[in-house]
Amino acid sequence: MSDLTRLSAAELAARLGAGDVSSVEVTQAHLDRIDQVDESVHAFLHVSSEDALATARDVDARRASGDELHPLAGVPVAVKDVVVTKGMPTTAGSRILEGWVPPYDATLVERIRGAGLPILGKTNMDEFAMGSSTEHSAYGNTRNPWDLDRIPGGSGGGSAAAVAAFEAPLAIGTDTGGSIRQPGAVTGTVGVKPTYGGVSRYGLIAMASSLDQAGPVTRTVLDSALLHELVGGHDPRDSTSIREKVPALVAAARKGAAGDLAGVRVGVVRELSGDGYQHGVSARFSESLELLRGLGADVVEVSCPHFEYALGAYYLIMPSEASSNLAKFDGMRFGLRVEPEDGPATAERVMAATRGAGFGDEVKRRIILGTYALSAGYYDAYYGSAQKVRTLIQRDFATAFDQADVLVSPTAPTTAFRFGEKLDDPLAMYLNDVATIPANLAGVPGMSVPAGLSDDGLPVGFQVLAPAKADDRLYRVGGALEAALENSWGGPLLDRAPVLPTTEQKG
Repeated sequence: MSDLTRLSAAELAARLGAGDVSSVEVTQAHLDRIDQVDESVHAFLHVSSEDALATARDVDARRASGDELHPLAGVPVAVKDVVVTKGMPTTAGSRILEGWVPPYDATLVERIRGAGLPILGKTNMDEFAMGSSTEHSAYGNTRNPWDLDRIPGGSGGGSAAAVAAFEAPLAIGTDTGGSIRQPGAVTGTVGVKPTYGGVSRYGLIAMASSLDQAGPVTRTVLDSALLHELVGGHDPRDSTSIREKVPALVAAARKGAAGDLAGVRVGVVRELSGDGYQHGVSARFSESLELLRGLGADVVEVSCPHFEYALGAYYLIMPSEASSNLAKFDGMRFGLRVEPEDGPATAERVMAATRGAGFGDEVKRRIILGTYALSAGYYDAYYGSAQKVRTLIQRDFATAFDQADVLVSPTAPTTAFRFGEKLDDPLAMYLNDVATIPANLAGVPGMSVPAGLSDDGLPVGFQVLAPAKADDRLYRVGGALEAALENSWGGPLLDRAPVLPTTEQKG
């Protein structure tokens, strides 16, 4: 493995800025790494070698000419396949969009391109972001670099696995109910869900419009801050975009890494711990709390009594919005079109044949559930009631943040499970999101930081939540915990990951 692929994005940016290495060298090193290991990991659905190297050459030329560049210029990035990319296939992990090449870029992609970050390609995901394991992709499973027989989380398992496998120093994910943070927890990476509206949703293929949020996937808290500051900020094309500047996230991450949390109140959410959490997950969480106390934080317990209803509310609101958003995939305007095998090709029959062939089982399950919840006679009983619970959860957060500056919990109740272990039990799969869903329902930001290894030798995540628009608090606390943990381990957690087999070794 090239030494360049082991460096963080911040370290690569420093070396690029000093002229010690070129963007072409850095980008080629990561493309070579993808060639070597992605046959085993399957993090990428599309690799854009030519475009990435063209961007790298342009950055190198501009740097040589003395142009003022973004700090991350020349550092490669991978993008989840639910984010549209002009001239690059975007499938959302679904057969119904197989081969579709968008005519425009998402706002966050425009900002990435404008800053000169080479886009390595598009990462695998659960179809239309529906899943917690990346087993629902129409294009095959992504594997966890820590154990190739286990899931990398979902729906953004491809982005997390790419970063954990050193195929990319930076990646973009999306988080509707935990799809950045839960993959981060089980792959030993940092995953951040910004405040709802903090990063433009223009150009994201929507699953649940009131819940979806794009954010960074990285190996360090500082790298997440750098990428978050780049892609965040107001966008007039997104009606839900916050009309405020992005907080000083990089400064907060660096302040946290200095190790002083004096005066910071950390609230442990009573309802997000206890029964149902794997022993090693709970143990690493408790150890992390002690480290925060040692850094001067005041740790208190808080109660959010309506969190126990969050999972049920989410799995009514999300499918309802998804059933509406996915109605446009009808075989008439773009994407897959399937003619009925017998009988006339009426619009209704073409739609039924196309959606039957193009959508996977999990997508169909959620469309049916959402359509039922929105149907006449059931709307108030199901969708309307779920929205009332959502309001109660938002009030729980408001009360808790009166008592604490940030809230914390384990990110996921277990470490990565084996493929197929929960595939036939949707309810068991949905429980993986029990700790991450409340943040999406309330629109508050959340971060997962690697907290060590469980008894089974697999990564555990520590979740930090902050009030809306106070994303900088995540980075201060997350940066402090990361520094303290790495000091106790003697280096980054991913240095302890197994060595992946390469294509040459297989040959």
